[in-house]
This record gives sequence, C-alpha cells and structure tokens, in this order.
Amino acid sequence: MTSTKSIELLAPARNLACGIAAIDHGADAVYIGAPKFGARAAAGNSLEDIEQLVEYAHQFNVRIYVTVNTILKDEELAETEQLIWKLYRIHVDALIVQDMGITRLNLPPIPLHASTQMDNRTPEKVRFLADAGFRQVVLARELSLEEIRGIHQACPDVSLEVFVHGALCVSFSGQCYASQACFGRSANRGECAQFCRLPFNLTDADGKEIIHEKHLLSLKDMNQSDLLEQLLDAGVTSLKIEGRLKDVDYVKNVTAAYRQQLDAIFARRNEYRKASSGRCTFSFKPDLGKSFNRGFTHYFLEGRKPDIAQFNTPKAMGEEMGRVKEVKGICITVAGLKPFHNGDGVCYLDEEGHLQGFRVNRVEQNKLYLMSKQTMPKPGTKLFRNLEAEFVQALSKPSAERKIAIAWHLYETPVGFALSARDEDGNEATLSFPCEKQLAEKPQQENIMKQLSKLGNTPYLMENEEWRMENGNFLEQREQSDACIGYAESRQNWAKPMENYFIPSSKLSEWRRQVIDELTRLRRINYRQETVAWKQTSHPYPQQTLSYLGNVMNEKAKEFYVAHGVKDIRYAFEKEPVDQAVVMFCKHCLRFSMGWCPTRQNGKSLYREPYYLKSLDGKTFKLQFDCKKCQMKVILDH
Repeated sequence: MTSTKSIELLAPARNLACGIAAIDHGADAVYIGAPKFGARAAAGNSLEDIEQLVEYAHQFNVRIYVTVNTILKDEELAETEQLIWKLYRIHVDALIVQDMGITRLNLPPIPLHASTQMDNRTPEKVRFLADAGFRQVVLARELSLEEIRGIHQACPDVSLEVFVHGALCVSFSGQCYASQACFGRSANRGECAQFCRLPFNLTDADGKEIIHEKHLLSLKDMNQSDLLEQLLDAGVTSLKIEGRLKDVDYVKNVTAAYRQQLDAIFARRNEYRKASSGRCTFSFKPDLGKSFNRGFTHYFLEGRKPDIAQFNTPKAMGEEMGRVKEVKGICITVAGLKPFHNGDGVCYLDEEGHLQGFRVNRVEQNKLYLMSKQTMPKPGTKLFRNLEAEFVQALSKPSAERKIAIAWHLYETPVGFALSARDEDGNEATLSFPCEKQLAEKPQQENIMKQLSKLGNTPYLMENEEWRMENGNFLEQREQSDACIGYAESRQNWAKPMENYFIPSSKLSEWRRQVIDELTRLRRINYRQETVAWKQTSHPYPQQTLSYLGNVMNEKAKEFYVAHGVKDIRYAFEKEPVDQAVVMFCKHCLRFSMGWCPTRQNGKSLYREPYYLKSLDGKTFKLQFDCKKCQMKVILDH
C-alpha cells in the first residue's frame, strides 16, 4: 500500500469557546495561550479551561498545542518550568516556544515546537532546530513556495508548519523591536502595541513630504486557500490559521472554509489524509470574505507582488458591494450586483481617503435607509460590506456538527446477545447481555436499526446501512477493515443471519448507551499522545555570533548557545537597548510599492534618499534598503 501523509489544519483559540468551535468546525489541532508567557498576552487561559479543551479535543484525535513563546527573564524560568509540568499533566500535546532557555530546564517528556518567533527562514536553521529536538518548526510567513520546498528537501524528516490565513506582521516575526523602542511594550514578550498599523508621513532627505498620513506599514491579510495543494506538495504538513485574538465567529468561518478546501484535495489526492477523526457538517456556507480581513494577499508565496499593503486603513474593509448612485436624505441608492440586508455594516473611503461607515437600518431593493442623517458618501463612491447581518446571525446559532462514524454488529450468543460498535479509527467495543430469546411476529430489523441510530448528543454517527445481525459463529470469521463504515467482507461470506428475535426498545437503548460509553473509554485509552524526552545536544549553531537579534534574555538561553558553539552573545534588545538599532526587518518595501525599485522595476524616484517615516506623535524612522537581501530596514532615528 502507498503510504499517506497526515496533514494538520491548525486553528487558533482565544479561549475555551473558540477552541471547541475550532474543533467542531474541522480543526485537526488547536493552539491556545497558556496562563502566562504567550506571545499574545491578552489571550491567556486558565489551566482548567485548557484541560477541558484537551479532553474535548482528544475524543476526535485533535491535538492541543499551548503557546509559551515569549522570551523570559531569569526570575521567570522557575515559574515557567512549573507551568510546563502542569500542562504536561493535563495531557497537552505540545508546547510552542521561542526562548531557548526553556530547553535547559527540567522538562517533562512533552514535544516542543519552534515558534515562528525564532525567525525560521533557512534550511540550516530548521535543520539545527530539528537536531536539537524540536518536533515541528513554524516557518517565517515571508517564504516563497520555492524556499519552503528547499527547506523540505534539505530537512525531509522535519514537520513544517506554515501560516495560511490571517493578519501579517510587517517585520519578520521575532525581529520586531518597534513596539519596545517606542512604547516599552515588547512584541517578544506578548505585548505588541500594533506599531505597524499606525499612520505615518513619508518624507525625503530634504524634508519634502511624499505621502501624508497613510498606514504605510499595514499589510493586507494572508489568504492561501487557493494554494493549499501547492503547499502540501512543497512539503508542508501543518497549515496554520492566525487569530488568537479573533472572536468565535471568525474561528468558525475560517476553520470551516479551510476544512472544506482540504477535504476536496484529499478526495482526489489519496497520498494525503486528515490528521484527526470525525466528519463535519455545517449549517452555513463558509466564506472567507465575510470574516474580518484587510483585503487578501498571497504575500510572498509566489514571489514578490505589488499591492500587498493596505495604506488607507488598518481596519476591515470587507467585500466590495457596488457604488453609490444617488443620495437623498437618509437614503442611498446603490448600483451593484450583491444584495444588502437589514443590519449590514457598510464602509467606504471618503474624499480624503479616510475610512467612514454606517449601519443599514432598512433595505428596499437597491435603496439603503440609514437610522439618521450623517456624513454621506458622494455619488460614485465604492461601498464595502464589513459586516453581513444574516451571516453573523447564522454563525450565532449551532453552526457545525462533528461526528465519528461507527458501524454496529448485533449477534446471538448462547445466553443472549452481544452488541459491538466499531469506529472509523478501528476501535471496537463489544458487550454481552444475558437476555431471554423470544421470536417476534413482525420483522424487527427496522426497529433495531432505529434504536441503535439514536446517538443524540454523543460524538458518534451511525452511517452504515450494512450493519449486521448474525449468530455468534461470525466472530471467528470477521476480518479487519480500513474503511470507517461497516466491514469489508462480501455478503456471501457472512455467517448465518440471526433469528428474528423480539428485543424491547428499552433494552436496545440501554445496550447502545453502555456500548457507546465503552467505546468512548477505549478511544481515550487508545489516544496516541506523543512523548519526547528532551536531550541536551552540542551540534554547532549556524552562527558564531549573536547580536540583539538572537533575543537572549536569560542566562539559560545563553548557556544553550554557548553549548552549541556560539562565541559572542549579546543580550536581547529588551534587556540592553541598542542606539540607532534596526527595529524592523521587512520584506515589504516602500520603494517597491511606489514603483521606485531599481532592481525589480528599473524605477527611479524624484525624491532624494534616505527616506523617513514620521509618526503623528513626532518620532522619526530612517528607511534603509538592502537590495541584496531584498529587505527594507526601519531604524529609530530620534
């Protein structure tokens, strides 16, 4: 048989409710913040909630990863060690970490994943991390398909995780110090102040203003939903949705959309399979355009492309709906193809490029009536819907159901009957029930099937029409099946059918309940949780020196790098600030966005370099362009 590769859809969870929603809507794994030390300080969760999420997830073979991915102070290491042991004891599947100091602690045998905050861009770095013991590596968002393929070819044994959807950091993750430099809030310690979403003026060396109050560092959101197959073929095994600060509606819609996309790929590509159990059904039609987004981009997956940023606003614009045809009082007539609904949220850019918006009170064909008179858009203005009331309402109801397929097998024993349930993963629970045998006057098959199919609030669904009623001799003849529904033998191989016995519905219901309870117990026992004992290594790190970019915050991290051959180690920017430091390393390039790139566009600017970004609170940042690396550096000037 041809081996198949397990593919993981990894969804975010701000809290327990989001985590359960992610599982119900098709996630194979969920990542959630620990009570402390996660890269989203506002998305911490109690151990009790994480334990409850783990218990819910494991019944579907869904894995739970917990983020402990900030850099740590020396005095925080003991508390971090205790936290990790607590997470291990509640059966968390892996930790996502950034600080190498964690690897020098007394760790339980729990897998570690290398956070994208480690700046994982090269085959050498990924190989080093894998040899150090990391079980999965989260790659930088800026990589192209070719770069990802190159990493996989150099490290074919390493599980590669990539972001496929959600907000983008303009700087390489883990290499952004703007928030710390300007506001004393470290992105590497979970306190990013969203510096890149602020408005700036762009000026030249002579002080001439080139651009006035635009969001020049604010990127559109990533959407790789139409390139998933290419990512799988490049060697990716985990597809990650960004959004640990997003609400539950976002998690439901985006997870469901990617679940459907992946399932369609698996249906025609049998070398790939999903990494968890159960099938999802949705009561709504997933649509990525209807959840929060700043417009979509493939970023650099297919190489450098124009228009990856959204200069006008860092807020969600939503889907384009049409143009204003006429304005009369509180009524706007729209020329467009898509219908509006009562309660929709609408936005537009005014004549000065500022985002404005309103809520629709009533819709009559192509006329929108507002609640009251306000600043109205001019005729010809594009309108965008950033909140669709009907879609939000659909998501507010139970919007998905996830069920594990089972097959029933009822057969006669010398003293009564036995009932067996076999699930799609091959787990099988069988219980015998002493019972007086009484032949029925009417056929019983329909009633038996009806009673066994009443699986209600359990995570199971009976899908087999070829369930069996047989005598006990069949037990020795049955063969295992990889299929999740029923068994593999043909009808002619079945043993003699069971007699048409009368079994009261109350007994069948009680038998069904007991067998389901036993099957659930077996699934818990048979859940395959990976354990990895961390071993200290000494193989050489790809660099001999580490500047502040190494994010070494504590002595344990320093010990790690010394043990791996690093000679010169500087402390993290958060511990020892650096004058005139580069506070952002960006693949996004303003010179390219303006059409002035001398390398790729043969462009030429009328303005003299260096260029400067000036924030509205008076801070100035010098821009430096490294054409060899195709990067833009942002340097705090004063």
